[in-house]
Amino acid sequence: MDGKKLEYKGEEALKEIERLTMNADEVQESLLKQILTQNKETEYLKKYMKEETFITDLQEFKRCVPVISYEGIFPYIQRIANGEDSSLITGQPITEMLCSSGTSAGEPKLMPSIAEDLDRRTFVYNLIMPIMNQYVSDLDEGKVMYLYFVKAEKSTPCGLPARTVLTSYYKSKHFKCRTHDPWSDFTSPDQTILCNDINQSMHCQLLSGLIHRHQVLRLGAVFASAFLRAISFLERNWRALCDDIRNGQLSSFITDPSCRSSMSTLLSSPDPCLADEITKICNQKCWKGILCKLWPKAKYIEAVVTGSMAQYVPALQHYCEGKLPLVCTMYASSECYFGVNLKPLSDPHDVAFTLLPNMGYYEFIPLGHNGKLLMDFDENEKVPNDMLVDLVNVKLGCFYELVITTFAGLYRYRIGDVLQVVGYYNKAPQFRFICRRNVVISIDSEKTNEEDLHRSVTKAKKLLEPYDALLVEYTSYADTSSLPGHYVLYWEILHYGTKEDPLDPNVLQECCIAVEEELDYVYRRCRTNDKSVGALEIRLVEPGTFEALMDLFISKGASINQYKTPRCVKSKKALKLLKSKVMASFFSPRDPKWSVT
Repeated sequence: MDGKKLEYKGEEALKEIERLTMNADEVQESLLKQILTQNKETEYLKKYMKEETFITDLQEFKRCVPVISYEGIFPYIQRIANGEDSSLITGQPITEMLCSSGTSAGEPKLMPSIAEDLDRRTFVYNLIMPIMNQYVSDLDEGKVMYLYFVKAEKSTPCGLPARTVLTSYYKSKHFKCRTHDPWSDFTSPDQTILCNDINQSMHCQLLSGLIHRHQVLRLGAVFASAFLRAISFLERNWRALCDDIRNGQLSSFITDPSCRSSMSTLLSSPDPCLADEITKICNQKCWKGILCKLWPKAKYIEAVVTGSMAQYVPALQHYCEGKLPLVCTMYASSECYFGVNLKPLSDPHDVAFTLLPNMGYYEFIPLGHNGKLLMDFDENEKVPNDMLVDLVNVKLGCFYELVITTFAGLYRYRIGDVLQVVGYYNKAPQFRFICRRNVVISIDSEKTNEEDLHRSVTKAKKLLEPYDALLVEYTSYADTSSLPGHYVLYWEILHYGTKEDPLDPNVLQECCIAVEEELDYVYRRCRTNDKSVGALEIRLVEPGTFEALMDLFISKGASINQYKTPRCVKSKKALKLLKSKVMASFFSPRDPKWSVT
């Protein structure tokens, strides 16, 4: 495809965004009609609606079809996984089951997917570069070092593939047979991305990125956590990678035949000069700014940095010295790809997503207004059907829980994401991701959600900065083994000061106090007045602990692409691992001096 056609393709993509957002209400109504028409013979819909009113009365869908969480659709999914017909929930054959990340709610959930879902995902991917080209020039004049990984897939009892949404895409013809695009010229050969062994894949992909270091214009991974995992791998293994470059031979550690074959052309001859360049850069005590030194032409880092991933922003900025914008391009899940960021260079804290009205039918459970999150619905709590509002009827500043209806058989399904309306693009509202609804830590009547916990930790970790220390990662745990129960935070800290200048223990106690001061009124009342919550504890863990935690969840079925550190740990095995890595504990005062007002 020549340059003119690619430019035309970009213009057409932007025109399509305009068309969809200008006609958001019409597109949504038409989409719901299509879904109901295609799926009108399903057992699920017939249970709630009269067939003759499927298309003539869309309001009956909203009156009669219940709002559900995973438990409401799971029996049908389980029946299909065991061999019953897809017509239980959808008019099209279910081609695979997509596994959720499985780290916030325990075991991975299975989501039905049909063939045309891949077309919808590809549609969203194809919007990204036309949007980016409006803000960053000449991205077609170099290479892209995006670190992508697949997860070994399983099968349902009836033989349907069960895999992550990203593994599904990378193994599809949409990815493997894609037309060459100079804006997406990956450094990694496809065979290295498709390798099931994460360590072998990581080695080969980083090696490819280093070989092309002077051509790389973009860096990234799907989630910020995966990109930081790659930096950690590089920090441990750069000497071995340099040996491969110096000798022109791939390490014997790489045994995957496809990896060895695809890498042979990149390592066709020894390159001691390049190996010396990389050695000089990597052989330093502090890796601050290392990304800009290794890839001097890079223009930005692309990764999800919203929600729980916001924790990684300081670490990413540390490794690039704040010189590279952190770009979050899209909002997606295993259930549906929702929307795109039309201002990709915005600050991570200001990222807003425009939901594309042709991807699924959206409804919203109101949770608050005037910038305040006033209510919440437990995952198993029944939500009144008439409470939900449509996409074009949400209000600026208000909070909502997202509900989705899809072609693949999810009807009024609660995604579990809390969003806030922060603006509009044409007639389409724009949303800021706030948190996952069901990720909370609680001891008594107080309930701390992910956003509140993150805000509190963000304030506290600033106390580390004067001591050349950086909070790498954290999670929490509600310790009720003694009375009163108390919050436990597991912190992994990177201290790049000298051994002669260790981190003052008093600083960690101040961090405990800072976290508590930032938590809400109910928490502080429980601490001071009711005495129903004990002093907050920070447990300092060994370096590498959260990588080990990631490995544990991956071994249980999570994907490195989709892995998100659980902000509240409930798994017994995960807690056992964390407790085994504790180096020291610090508490806030038994009787805090701050007020509950």
